[in-house]
Amino acid sequence: MIANWTALHFMRPDALWALLALPLLVAIWWLRRRRSNVWRHAVDAHLLRHLLVGRDRRAWGGLILLLLGTTIAIVALAGPSWRQVAQPLWQTPSPLVVALDLSSRVTATDLPPSRLLQARAKLATLLRERQGGEVALLVYADDAYTVAPLTDDMANVALYLDALAPDVMPRDGQRADRALETAVKLLQQSGARGGDILLLTDRADADAGQAAASARAQGFVVSVLGLGTPQGAAYRNGGGQIVPARLEEATLRGVASRGGGRYARIASDDKDLAALDVLIPRVSADDSREGQGRTWRDEGFWLLPPLMLLALFAFRRRGALAVLVMMAALPMAMPMSAHAAEGTWWQRGDQVDQQRLSTGVDAYRKGDFKAAQQQFEGIDTDAGWYNLGNALARQGQYDAAIDAYDRALKKHPGMADAVANRAAVDAARKRKPPRNNDQNNDQKDGKNPPDKPDAGKNQGQGKDGDGSPPPSSGDPKDGQSTGEKSPQAADSQAQAEADAAQRERMQQAMQRQGKHDGTDKAQGQVSGTPQQREQQQAVEAWMRRVPDDPGSLLRAKFQLENERRKREGR
Repeated sequence: MIANWTALHFMRPDALWALLALPLLVAIWWLRRRRSNVWRHAVDAHLLRHLLVGRDRRAWGGLILLLLGTTIAIVALAGPSWRQVAQPLWQTPSPLVVALDLSSRVTATDLPPSRLLQARAKLATLLRERQGGEVALLVYADDAYTVAPLTDDMANVALYLDALAPDVMPRDGQRADRALETAVKLLQQSGARGGDILLLTDRADADAGQAAASARAQGFVVSVLGLGTPQGAAYRNGGGQIVPARLEEATLRGVASRGGGRYARIASDDKDLAALDVLIPRVSADDSREGQGRTWRDEGFWLLPPLMLLALFAFRRRGALAVLVMMAALPMAMPMSAHAAEGTWWQRGDQVDQQRLSTGVDAYRKGDFKAAQQQFEGIDTDAGWYNLGNALARQGQYDAAIDAYDRALKKHPGMADAVANRAAVDAARKRKPPRNNDQNNDQKDGKNPPDKPDAGKNQGQGKDGDGSPPPSSGDPKDGQSTGEKSPQAADSQAQAEADAAQRERMQQAMQRQGKHDGTDKAQGQVSGTPQQREQQQAVEAWMRRVPDDPGSLLRAKFQLENERRKREGR
């Protein structure tokens, strides 16, 4: 950074208007001086100046220091600046809305095994390879419907891909214009100033071109990925007739051109997505210099040291020395917590506890539960006791963990995370006696290790992916911990692995239960009290009634939305 004195300017020049108050300060000082001089009424003025020794000199010196200090303070507030520094710019990735054509034409087989399966695979690749930014998914036929709103959780969007088929749509058709209009609404509702729309279809009409131009006028870019081949293939339409379907690239190029985007035909690799520039989210034009910008630096802080030196003269004799002694003695007089040595002397007790919470959470996530326990011990807050219970549970110390959860609930009655984790740990404790350093024996026979209490399904109660309670680095609010939760899967593969592990543990638990309760199982009963057997049977009956069919859920959702639009006359 090289100073450019010719570029000296003030970042807040309006503050310089305060300099007009300097004459007022001089007038006030003069009036107070005259009123405080009692000799003026007893001695003639021409004699008074010879009788007073040193007072005028000190008075004028105080005025000069006052004016000089006030001037320096005003100039500092004005923000003098004479050089620029590099500053990272905030880059907001552009969101992406994908609109998939689910008309009956998508069942054509010119892209083996079908256009639909190829489109699903391409969307799965897009969700897996896209580097950040929010993504939304909508489908359209005679009308457009939202499958997943804008979200940065790609795995959540990918859950619906296998359920996408023409039979989930209320009516057959191919209204790409309505898909583009719905995509624009999704982007506008999210507050995005810009964004991308990707249309997957085999043809478009004039209305779609006008919708693309309208989207472009509102700041959104429309690109098109062509489904099919120019030769085409036959398909069965909604009326049961067999008709041909061909890729009409001319109409799709027109939509992409009017939408300010690009066109590409679907390919077997990722070249089509790379050509459409949807794998790497765009940023605004202001962020084109590799995320760096130049900004004027406020140099007013250089005037603070001289201003503080001048302020020392405002104290009485030996007052400055007394202030320095008090500042040096302040740290020794401040009450410090038992673990204050871990922080700095100017930190408050709650700041030290928060720092230890963060350190403990980091150790917990790395699997070092003993170190996490040491950090959480002694933090007498609901978050501290809750996290201590989690660390103890992961080490198999169930009794101590339950005691920690009880203390957290005493601090924060109704804390949902603590209630759920306490119940899970209590169930694990009743299932088998806790052992602290003997984990391998249970792993040999397929049982869960004691340091991983079976916390049941994740119902928003603070469990992480493997069924164990996560840590919290903040104070809980509204009955739930608002601190740092255990990290979710970073991508769809990790999410799938976590789900598979959870299902495997559930199956193992059911198998063990079946071995233990062989006689009762054969009779359709379970062991325990009558109330427990009745509750478990009710839960199993409810689970059997839950359909595992995302396609049916989407079909019902779209049908209800279609009926609502009809009632509204849309």
